[in-house]
Amino acid sequence: MKIQVRDAPPRSVWALQQAGVHPLLAQLYAARGVHSADELDDGLARLLPPAGMLGTQEAARMLADAMRDGKRICVVADYDCDGATACAVALRGLRLLGAQNVSYLVPDRVIDGYGLTAPIAERVKATGADVLVTVDNGIASMDGVARARALGMQVLVTDHHLPALKDGQIVLPDADVIVNPNQPGCSFESKSIAGVGVMFYVLLALRAELRERGVFTAQNQPKVDTLLPLVALGTVADVVKLDANNRRLVAQGLRRIRAGHLPVGLASLFTAAGRKANVATTFDFGFALGPRINAAGRLSDMTLGIECLLTDDAGRADELARTLDGINRERRDIEADMREQAQLAADAMIDEDAEPPPAIAIFDPDFHEGVVGIVASRIKDKLHRPTFVFAASQAPGKEHELKGSGRSIPGFHLRDALDLVAKRQPGVLLRFGGHAMAAGCTINEENFELFESALQQVAHEWLDAATLTRRMDTDGPLAAEYRRTDVVDTLHKEVWGQGFAAPTFSEEVEVVSQRLVGEKHLALKLKHQGQPVDGIWFGHTEPLPARVKLAFRLDADEWQGVRRVRFLVEAAEI
Repeated sequence: MKIQVRDAPPRSVWALQQAGVHPLLAQLYAARGVHSADELDDGLARLLPPAGMLGTQEAARMLADAMRDGKRICVVADYDCDGATACAVALRGLRLLGAQNVSYLVPDRVIDGYGLTAPIAERVKATGADVLVTVDNGIASMDGVARARALGMQVLVTDHHLPALKDGQIVLPDADVIVNPNQPGCSFESKSIAGVGVMFYVLLALRAELRERGVFTAQNQPKVDTLLPLVALGTVADVVKLDANNRRLVAQGLRRIRAGHLPVGLASLFTAAGRKANVATTFDFGFALGPRINAAGRLSDMTLGIECLLTDDAGRADELARTLDGINRERRDIEADMREQAQLAADAMIDEDAEPPPAIAIFDPDFHEGVVGIVASRIKDKLHRPTFVFAASQAPGKEHELKGSGRSIPGFHLRDALDLVAKRQPGVLLRFGGHAMAAGCTINEENFELFESALQQVAHEWLDAATLTRRMDTDGPLAAEYRRTDVVDTLHKEVWGQGFAAPTFSEEVEVVSQRLVGEKHLALKLKHQGQPVDGIWFGHTEPLPARVKLAFRLDADEWQGVRRVRFLVEAAEI
């Protein structure tokens, strides 16, 4: 592990401080590419305009016409938190704007697989739908879109994933309208917007269209900003890059949640997770609420998660939140067992004195397909290698297929790697798709070793020693004057996440004492710049030397009514 310090340009730090930004925040923001206080303006007026996203105007006209004509609209969701929040935003938003006939359908991870398939299109048609709207999926659903249109339905695809490739060329489904910032010809600056954000932008365009038609005026139009708490949750949970526009969406959602303006389902999820909505943070989204929504899609039925976000009945919301919490506990148990098995399999691939292979692919017949992505992420973090974890399909008649989920490291575009594997080994990949850092694929079990060797060959070609060396970017030493609980609170209130990393400091400290707690966490007594401070390294059991360079985040714990700063250790340079 190499711990390195981000560069914070002094001129940018000075400019931010002169504008009244807290000195520590000025340093942190400058190190993340913020050069002026103007960039920190998170007002709604600073959001990128909907007209800049290709297809929003056409989508607005299509939906406005459907609402005017009393057509039935069915939303086809995805089974992760982004898909669930996008579905809830779509239904709440369309109803808010006057739609009378809106329903939804969410595929089953095991039976249906990912995206809009032809059988799902037929099920949508069977509900009597006239208009099919996808959220967080559909950009690669050629067959599903074609079947829906053949059945006489209009199709609106709203998605944020990369389009499919065929023979190296981008191909798009033949939908009536596509809204996706990553489609060719779209100049929308925020290419990292989540699926829920795309749907929110469609609703903004629809409201503007309805104003043009005289349905609303600027004074009496519905306030779609009430949907921002859901947009914020889905954005953070999907681990998209928090560029300036995404940060504004998340900041606006957090502001409303902290003020108590949130759907009852979200409030119930905060309670079930043991978190407080009035001091909500992005960490709550990423590590408490998001996993509970995701667990439904992984192990059960995402309808539970969507209903929790849709209901306005507090009692029903509490019941659903408790159910989701229970499913998440089950997910954690399954994940822990799988992670242990996967780690044993990964260790078996590595000679004691050798480096791991440049890419990892693991399959075990006992793995659960709903948790392979989480386990791949854990193995990737531990070994710093692109990692795929596979499980046998549980779909009837598909027992011979393996479903894999992959996670990558900087410098290795996972979806492009799969595309190259598909070209070199035709027929090995039955289906694939995804992003640079996360992707999925389906293969026949008999082709697992062929896939593994092909993936490793691509990794050999694309990755060098420097890329395969784990590095942690930090913000350098923490001035002793900032080792305070009020500073901890200040930092927690800000919007941090993918591409805008939470503050991590690094410096040499003295280890006064250390002991294991819970058999898998290292509790520490440290001296930081000569002053005592507690530390904890979750998931780490190896002892540390008397003096060591640590990377740590600031946190506060409470004991007997007294709050104290503690260091959450992330890494050590040994």
